[in-house]
Amino acid sequence: MAAAVIGFFFWQSNGNDTIPEGFAHGNGRVEAVEIDVAAKLPGRIEKVLVKEGELVEAGQALVEFDTRQLKASRHQAEAELRRAEIAVENARLLVEQRQAELRAADAVLSQRKSAEEVAKSQLARSETLAQSSVASQRQLEIDRSNAFGATAAVASAEAAIAASAAGVASAKASVVGAEAAVAAATAAIEAIDVQIEDSTLKAPREGRVQYIVAQAGEVVGAGGRVINMVDLNDVYMTFFLQTAAAGRTGIGTEVRLIMDAAPDIVIPATVSFVSSVAQFTPKTVETEVEREKLMFRVRAKISPDLLAKYLNYIKTGLPGVAWVRLDANAPWPDAAEGRVLE
Repeated sequence: MAAAVIGFFFWQSNGNDTIPEGFAHGNGRVEAVEIDVAAKLPGRIEKVLVKEGELVEAGQALVEFDTRQLKASRHQAEAELRRAEIAVENARLLVEQRQAELRAADAVLSQRKSAEEVAKSQLARSETLAQSSVASQRQLEIDRSNAFGATAAVASAEAAIAASAAGVASAKASVVGAEAAVAAATAAIEAIDVQIEDSTLKAPREGRVQYIVAQAGEVVGAGGRVINMVDLNDVYMTFFLQTAAAGRTGIGTEVRLIMDAAPDIVIPATVSFVSSVAQFTPKTVETEVEREKLMFRVRAKISPDLLAKYLNYIKTGLPGVAWVRLDANAPWPDAAEGRVLE
């Protein structure tokens, strides 16, 4: 009699759950991809701009950090930039000055060469006249001295040109150095601007704020979590199927989700993942019966277009049942019928 009573209750609890041919079902919960919005730099939170449960758009500001120190560093970098720009102006003026000196040295060289030619011509005449005793020996020595002096003056002018050319090259190098300082100061300002921008944490994508981990006034280290949110464009239910059903389930297989909170509403979905490894494994799998007890994790994803229409009603963590249609031609059972969301 006891066995009969136990058998009756077993039939009563399982007889109505008979799964039609061509279908499988499993229990699960609605889940979504979680995102931890963390601080890139250490700092003190100045404002938290959202509340838990609030829907946020992609790029929406969530948290603002204190940026006074960064702004002070930016002012300092701006002063360095102005100083470097003035250095560039002075270096360019110095280049112009050195180039003018080079042109002057070149003019002096031309003058000295002309004087050298005159002195050499005069020396040649004096040497000719000295041979015929028309010019005195003293005049010859004077003209020879003048010729030597003119040659030395040419050499001196050429040295001055070389020095002026070196001065121009040095001045141009100073311009390059000053321009490099300008570039460095500009890069420093850009880096600080990036840090200031990173001091405002923004939503990486559309979703819902789930938890606020840190509040205004708290100091957060680099990489410290501040807000946890869920991506409502990637919502799915995870459930488990036995070996036979999992083996017939493929990516894209039709699924209908029925939430416990709204059993009259049917949410269409498709299989997006089937685990290649059993999640629940018996102690032994030598027999066929034991192998059939293996359970495989399956994920059914809800269409993003459908999610967009019912964004305000999406709540993660809700339990429900997933019906999987293994045979595309099999009609949906009564348990999976209802108002299908479109």
